[in-house]
Amino acid sequence: MQPIQLGGCGCPNKDSGTNNPAMRKGRMLLLGLAGLAAWYLLYSLLLPFSHFFAYTLLRLQQGSQLGAAVQFFVYDTPKVMLLLTLIVFVVGMIRSFFTKERTRKYLVGRNETIGNVLAALLGIVTPFCSCSAVPLFIGFVQAGVPLGVTFSFLISAPMINEVALVLLYGLVGWKAAALYLGSGLLIAILSGWIIGRLHLEHLIEDWVQEMRSVRELVIERKLTWPDRITMGKTAVREIVGKVWLYVIAGIAVGAGIHGYVPEAFMASIMGRDQWWSVPVAVLIGIPMYSNAAGIVPVMEALLGKGAALGTVLAFMMSVIALSLPEMVILRKVLKPKLIAIFVAVVGTGILCTGWLFNLLF
Repeated sequence: MQPIQLGGCGCPNKDSGTNNPAMRKGRMLLLGLAGLAAWYLLYSLLLPFSHFFAYTLLRLQQGSQLGAAVQFFVYDTPKVMLLLTLIVFVVGMIRSFFTKERTRKYLVGRNETIGNVLAALLGIVTPFCSCSAVPLFIGFVQAGVPLGVTFSFLISAPMINEVALVLLYGLVGWKAAALYLGSGLLIAILSGWIIGRLHLEHLIEDWVQEMRSVRELVIERKLTWPDRITMGKTAVREIVGKVWLYVIAGIAVGAGIHGYVPEAFMASIMGRDQWWSVPVAVLIGIPMYSNAAGIVPVMEALLGKGAALGTVLAFMMSVIALSLPEMVILRKVLKPKLIAIFVAVVGTGILCTGWLFNLLF
């Protein structure tokens, strides 16, 4: 007896549309375009709304210190959050192409100089921060990636933060964003190259050295575009959920600087004429615990008050790349002498960057 086939009358299957890949992609594209249009409309209304809120609704005097601070806070808070959400979603999708395993494969067996450049470039787009330093370091050692190449990646990944890059472009302008990108890459490449030439493998903790003989069996899953979109949404939920408080705190500090700190005072302590302002900014930045999204609004306010670009860049880089929490994490896999060399090499690069940009700009 032949099996009875249901739905053979030629009636359309109500699920056929949802199972059609082309239709799913079309719906996702339409939803994406509609969301982008709504995002742009909301973004364009922020400036007039901030003026209405501060000077019409609250009736603060235009040009007053309190009025300037409130208007800055009301404008920058949703602006940064909108930029942050869009950036993190797009980058979350891009990062789905760069898994930890694939990144290690790209770096294994490379010539050290080429490896330093490639590692620094990969650090920009891969989903790793200072909290991932230990498992990343172990994974790279296991895979046989040279120490200098590993450090180029570990410096670049937190320092050249794609969120900070786009926020800088949106809040401060293309020049600051380009300088941040170029100088961060140069520091990561040169620092890794120098550490590699010093042959400091003996300063890695012994238990990490022993793992060179251990190999992992990794099976990578092939991702579809719906998977990548889901990863973008997950990145927004996880990253924005973690940093929103830092963002608001950074904007609040920036609003206070914008409204109450005199330009002459800021220029006197962070201006390009004060050679000592760069090392002081680095020393202040190292013990701080923040992230790029929280530091950029402060950087915007400092620049608006006359602080030199090189000094502010040095401060931002020291917070992101040489933070005390990252040093504590790296202590699990590196001996103190290697951590000290790492801080000295990267710190020297940041100082030179700050002084150079203060001289040129």
